[in-house]
Amino acid sequence: MNEPGPPRFAAAGDASRTMPQAAAIAHAILEGFDRHYRLFRYVAQQAKGRYESGAWRRMQESARSRIDFYDQRVNEAVARVRADFDFDTLREAERDALWAAVKQHYVRLLAEHRQPECAETFFNSVCTKLLARDYFRNEFLFVRPGVATDYMDSDPPSYRSYYPGEGEGKTGLRATLRRIIIDFGLACPFVDVERDIRRVIRAVCEAHRSREAFARPWHAEPDCQIQVLSSLFFRNKGAYIVGRLINGTRLTPIAVPLLRDERGRIYIDTIILSTDLLATLFSFTRAYFLVDMEAPSAYVNFLHTLLPHKPASELYTMVGLQKQGKTLFFRDFLHHLRHSTDKFVIAPGIKGLVMSVFTLSSYPYVFKMIKDVIPYPKETDREQIKSKYQLVKMHDRVGRMADTWEYSQVALPRARFHPELLRELMQMCPSQLELDAGTVVLKHVYIERRMTPLNIYLQHATDAELDAAIRGYGQAIKDLAAANIFPGDMLYKNFGVTRLGRIVFYDYDEIEYMTDCSFRRIPPAPDEESEMSGEPWYRVERGDVFPENWVPFLLGDPRIRAALMKYHADLFTPEFWQARKQRILQGQLEDVFPYPPERRFGSRFGAAA
Repeated sequence: MNEPGPPRFAAAGDASRTMPQAAAIAHAILEGFDRHYRLFRYVAQQAKGRYESGAWRRMQESARSRIDFYDQRVNEAVARVRADFDFDTLREAERDALWAAVKQHYVRLLAEHRQPECAETFFNSVCTKLLARDYFRNEFLFVRPGVATDYMDSDPPSYRSYYPGEGEGKTGLRATLRRIIIDFGLACPFVDVERDIRRVIRAVCEAHRSREAFARPWHAEPDCQIQVLSSLFFRNKGAYIVGRLINGTRLTPIAVPLLRDERGRIYIDTIILSTDLLATLFSFTRAYFLVDMEAPSAYVNFLHTLLPHKPASELYTMVGLQKQGKTLFFRDFLHHLRHSTDKFVIAPGIKGLVMSVFTLSSYPYVFKMIKDVIPYPKETDREQIKSKYQLVKMHDRVGRMADTWEYSQVALPRARFHPELLRELMQMCPSQLELDAGTVVLKHVYIERRMTPLNIYLQHATDAELDAAIRGYGQAIKDLAAANIFPGDMLYKNFGVTRLGRIVFYDYDEIEYMTDCSFRRIPPAPDEESEMSGEPWYRVERGDVFPENWVPFLLGDPRIRAALMKYHADLFTPEFWQARKQRILQGQLEDVFPYPPERRFGSRFGAAA
């Protein structure tokens, strides 16, 4: 005999039947989130074993697959509500009464929950798939957090405290560092842990003398302690200890990368003690970390003390909770809109063929919409471009590609759009707009960190600035190649300069995997007439790339030519690209460090130090 299904919702005023239905739906949604977070943590927990065994490809694959976990669980929860509770048969008034009650029950379920902020975002995602956009109401959604997370923590706590001073209950710095390493319980042997501890202490002393991390005078206060997050941060081939040194009123960020040598032994590669270097480690241009967190808010709050200028949206994203980051980002954006008056305008720089790009002067992001008609010579369409952006989202960005926030059905006040911008959007992207007297709805938009376009930066750069920027430009291309990414269009306008001076690629419509490209040398022309012709005299197949062809486009400015040929002349030879491609095909995963190579202990102190 079949079991009876859940009770049907009858009438909006029938409280005796409404509330059990609402409670059951709230439980079903939370069960969907809890399953998502169990899987999320399981992948992070697997990372430790994969690090210990050197299973780098599996580490990257699990990081990529985890990105889709959230949407999969949301779709499952939506299907369950529709199937088990006959949701689609309800009238609008019935849905309104029911959903308001579901939210009330859901809030009560989160009272003792360890991930309430993420569970609220999950609830919003389910709600927006079940209800039409016209019916979104604040009483249905968590527009603001319903459960505070300020003092939330896990059990055991999210971080451990160590006391390196001298005296009763204190162990001394060397023993403290040794204990920190032991407490992570890594199964691999160290190359030479005592050597690494000496290097750490030496680097700390140098940072003190140079005032890189410690202001003078410095002495240990009675409360001097090192606080370390309890879980390692895994990404690619590295594991990172993340913590802080607290000494009186002073706080110094700490990050320690642990790497493995070819024999599977661990060594400390460097120690990071500055906010700027830590910000690069947690940059929006890098892949998300795998880190096991019972209470993610506790981790984010801890990280915010180390990186006070990074919004919580970026920190949630960098620990793999990109949907929570997306929710917080949009809340911050709406807050900014309410507290500003400037208008959206066309972004400065050379207009592209694929995207219409606009910005708010008061807001450090740009908005990018795919044009309806993409003119020649581009050979692409909307779906291909979206797939390229998704590739970047899933791929290791090696610090050289900007992550983006992707949104649908974004309603903005029409009065905030400059008339010139609105005319361009109506001309270039009419299928992606809905307009009424007071609102502009963007059906699909990417939001991306605003950077200074490299071509504009170079126009005003001093000789030293240009030299550094071109060196960084070439290195950005090489880092992408190491990660199996060929940028395609390498014009300077497609690269940006970040606040910290790093060069980042941000135009993705022509990127390809290196392994899908064939890098060739241009064959000699059969005669002078062919050489002078505007058409190639050689056969060109799909995927063919001729690095020599870039010379006229990239080396026209004498200052740029001098710098690029000094540092990166090999970029214009097919042999460079062929060698990189061959290493990838052989399964090599190259090292691209999220800190300057000169900061590595092997470079600073020598192998024996």
